[in-house]
Amino acid sequence: MDNFCKYFSMGRAEENWGLYLDTAGYSKVEPNQSYPKNYEHPSTHTFSWNKGRVLKGYQLLFISKGGGVFESEFANAVEITEGTCLFLHSGVWHRYKPNPQSGWEEYWFGFNGSFANALMNKGFFNADLPFIKVGMNTELLQLFHKLIETIQVGAYGYQQIIAGIAMQILGVIYSISLYKGQEKSTVGMLIEKAKFLLQESLEKPVDLIQMAKELPMGYSTFRKEFKRITGEPPNQFLLNLRLDRARYFLESTDMNINEIADRTGFDSVYYFSKLFKKKSGKSPKYYRSEMVDLANVNNL
Repeated sequence: MDNFCKYFSMGRAEENWGLYLDTAGYSKVEPNQSYPKNYEHPSTHTFSWNKGRVLKGYQLLFISKGGGVFESEFANAVEITEGTCLFLHSGVWHRYKPNPQSGWEEYWFGFNGSFANALMNKGFFNADLPFIKVGMNTELLQLFHKLIETIQVGAYGYQQIIAGIAMQILGVIYSISLYKGQEKSTVGMLIEKAKFLLQESLEKPVDLIQMAKELPMGYSTFRKEFKRITGEPPNQFLLNLRLDRARYFLESTDMNINEIADRTGFDSVYYFSKLFKKKSGKSPKYYRSEMVDLANVNNL
């Protein structure tokens, strides 16, 4: 995924909805890269490590790769590792940054509103313990991808839709926090990490043998356990992820077929079209035309 950042202006409809987003994005911070990139953010959200920051709303960060440090008026400096969510509470001083050696990858959204205030003030997410270890959670990653892609498409009424996706994300994180003591097996955790890495690799070639080594796990064991846990071998799992993403692009964007093939990691548009038709029974072009016709009928 490419770096992405957006801030939203709120109207009365968004405020009356009860939970609205004021920002969302994704950023890959390379090792030794300056942080944060304040030129990308309005004055309400800029900060430095020396001064820190206080927000008027709430913000959630998901660190999907790398690590860093977080500190707030309620929490001393804590090391943050990949698979951690940080809650930035309204009116609470805080600061955070990635490790210069590793950098990190972060997803985020800022939220506010009457429902958001009620939710955050009921103790579901504690300002004294603002970090939750969620691990390499594929469901959470998919929801962040869906959030950002919905914003990028920008269809009519999308601000209410992304508010719903944000609520789903909060629900997943809260669920994880309730059952965080129930650890998965070591193999289960490795396969979960592999699923996460595959979800993050849809736009580029994937060397499954190398991935197994990095978990670490022998490839034959990796393939066997992956299929046992997910019901599919890893190469088929990745292919289905790519086809599902392609289906979303066909339904929700005006990207041409060549661009969709490239964005979903296929070597050629011919190979993409062949596999898509085999999976869905329709060519990408015909599938899109059907979706357009269906949308027109629904709008009558």
